[in-house]
Amino acid sequence: MLRSVIGALVDKEIDQRDGRGGLKGAAIGMLAARAVTRTGPLGLMLGGGYIAKKMLDRRRAAKRPVRSAAR
Repeated sequence: MLRSVIGALVDKEIDQRDGRGGLKGAAIGMLAARAVTRTGPLGLMLGGGYIAKKMLDRRRAAKRPVRSAAR
């Protein structure tokens, strides 16, 4: 179950970056999930830390006020 969650998160991130859904995001997500689960507890800690950092960065970006370019 953990592998499918990690794969889905990586797939979603890649699809958001390139703007297209497809096989590329699913394949990279599957490989990343397999690598993280195969490395054991250390890999899970590193993967969890990375996901937590991405969530924190997005939260900070959402709270930051938008400045207009024309002043």
